[in-house]
Amino acid sequence: MELYNKLSKKERIKLIKKAGEKRFTLSFYKYHSIKNLEIFRNFLFIELTKLDTLGRIYVAKEGINAQLSLPSKNIDKLKSVIDDIYFLNNIRLNIAVEHDNESFLKLKIKIRDKIVADGLSNSDYDLKKNGQHLNAKQFNKLLEHEKTITIDMRNHYESEIGHFKGAELPDVDTFRESLPIINKKYKEHKVKKNILMYCTGGIRCEKASAFLIKNGYKNVYQLEGGIIEYTRQIKKYNIENKFVGKNFVFDNRRAEKISDQIISFCHQCGEKCDNHVNCNNEACHLLFLQCEICCKKYSGCCSSDCKEIYELPIEEQKQLRKGKRNSNKIFKKGRFIQKV
Repeated sequence: MELYNKLSKKERIKLIKKAGEKRFTLSFYKYHSIKNLEIFRNFLFIELTKLDTLGRIYVAKEGINAQLSLPSKNIDKLKSVIDDIYFLNNIRLNIAVEHDNESFLKLKIKIRDKIVADGLSNSDYDLKKNGQHLNAKQFNKLLEHEKTITIDMRNHYESEIGHFKGAELPDVDTFRESLPIINKKYKEHKVKKNILMYCTGGIRCEKASAFLIKNGYKNVYQLEGGIIEYTRQIKKYNIENKFVGKNFVFDNRRAEKISDQIISFCHQCGEKCDNHVNCNNEACHLLFLQCEICCKKYSGCCSSDCKEIYELPIEEQKQLRKGKRNSNKIFKKGRFIQKV
């Protein structure tokens, strides 16, 4: 049995289209002590491959963090596989707001030091003592409370295209950056204010709320299941939607529409835009917001310089990239966000 993906993205797309089946995108996480990581990792790969599952899973001694795509007909079989793992039994699956058959094109299961990179030591938090979990109705009520500080626990490029009304939007590129900044900024409100947190699916808030409580914060709350579960609940129970814009996601969909409002702007011309792209110049690959007009003008690139390189013959582009290491780069203009 193969324990790693062998197909290219193009080969996978052909198979998906040939199958002609509707695929669901979903996620789940669980903080739990796992000892035999390699055995657990290989077991997951074998069982999930049987269900034509694609996606990205991180396993660590502290737990599991999974984002998956699979044929809708296999959802119940997936639940059965997960339920047979004792610490995942009856876990909630966060079903995506919007689906795309090509949201993931490979199954990657990686062993990591942590399922969420936080820059903390184990003594900095206690996951058994984290924030009070709120459903959508409870969250909306506390969101409006005069003694509440609402904090978006995601990165600036995520909150740029969508966030809850009135939320504080930390100026950070990574989760690990946000924790010391938030602790320092709001420490004078440890006792008298409500600290209300949210993120995409809840996993970052579990650790962030535990970190703040460890640092003496008394009234810490978090949105159960994050933005994804919030959206499901407001639709099911006809609850007022307090989220504006899109929910950024870390797969090929890029984002899910939560409301019709567009609150962000093209990083090149300044027109309203909520479409994240990567620069077509492979030597750059910058993540930024680009409207359709600028996409045509710059050939899907972030600048005139990158456009010139992108329009060179492929072999010449490869020579220019030779010996240079690429990195995940994010357009910093997204940091300057006005509250909506």
